Amino acid sequence: MVDQGYAGAGFLIILGMIVAAAMLALSLFVGPKNPSKVKGAPFECGNESLGTTRQRFSVRFYLVALLFIIFDVEVVFLYPWAVLYKDLGLFGLVEMMVFMAILGVGLAYVWRKGALEWE
Repeated sequence: MVDQGYAGAGFLIILGMIVAAAMLALSLFVGPKNPSKVKGAPFECGNESLGTTRQRFSVRFYLVALLFIIFDVEVVFLYPWAVLYKDLGLFGLVEMMVFMAILGVGLAYVWRKGALEWE
């Protein structure tokens, strides 16, 4: 027997799958179908592509992207601290300053190594 607590959630999941399948089927049968060379051409930001679309990117591009993600995720830890700042007191302040110092040392290291230089 299905637990009544999960019956509603199961119904909503099944209903969502039915609606998604119906939308896909409708778009296949009702949607306009007039492909052209212009519609099939690759473009980026409203501009025509320059060169090949399979060009290689510099490793620095990926390095900067990875560093951005790392520091962005670390900054997310500031939000719970800000919410609980009064409850944590001086201990919370010291811990967050240590955390920020570690982030600062990491940023200084990356900057000194030239990982953020864009050439």
